[in-house]
Amino acid sequence: MKRKAISSFDPKVFLAKVGKGRTLADYKKNQRVFSQGEPADAIFYIQTGKVKLTIVSKQGKEGVVAILGADDFFGEGCLAGQPLRMASAAAMSECSIMRLEKPGVIRVLHSEPVFSELFLHYLLSRNIRIEEDLVDHLFNSSEKRPARVLLLMANFGKEGKAEPVIPKISQETLAEIVGTTRSRVSSFMNRFRKLGFIEYNGRLEVHSSLLNIVLHDSGDQLAPPGL
Repeated sequence: MKRKAISSFDPKVFLAKVGKGRTLADYKKNQRVFSQGEPADAIFYIQTGKVKLTIVSKQGKEGVVAILGADDFFGEGCLAGQPLRMASAAAMSECSIMRLEKPGVIRVLHSEPVFSELFLHYLLSRNIRIEEDLVDHLFNSSEKRPARVLLLMANFGKEGKAEPVIPKISQETLAEIVGTTRSRVSSFMNRFRKLGFIEYNGRLEVHSSLLNIVLHDSGDQLAPPGL
């Protein structure tokens, strides 16, 4: 019986090097990767840096959909037949991002099981994150939500090494993600700093002790008085 040849395909190499249908670009902080409403003809893979996804409603209100980091994909809606971008993507820090044209991705998904497995794992993890975000908004205190966002940005609880120093995020952006006001976020950030959970002096550093806020059974008791 003839043995099936073992594929030498390495998804990490595929996502690291340019090739047919794959281009690598460096982005500066706040540089736009793509805009809402543009044709959706490729997916993107973050090699380094952080990317923010935002969406603007018909009424002109902007909301933050997600903040992504190294090894994350985005723009994958085109693989499901999405003709136009539903959100905008912009770099939150200096980034290296691989652009993968849709036909090439579909071809590799069909021909390389190891890549299909990696991509499926990412999609399932992303879906779990979305469900957790929904639960977070529905049931957690306003103080727990910004703490969780900061921990996620620092990769605490994510596979790989934590990155305690994260790109500076404005309190307005954090308030949009959390679903509260800038003044409340400011109060929470000041409290986190006083308790030694974070440091910010030109850069924002998140300590693992911030998990105390998220794991606390009654986070509202930790909130600043009057909030």
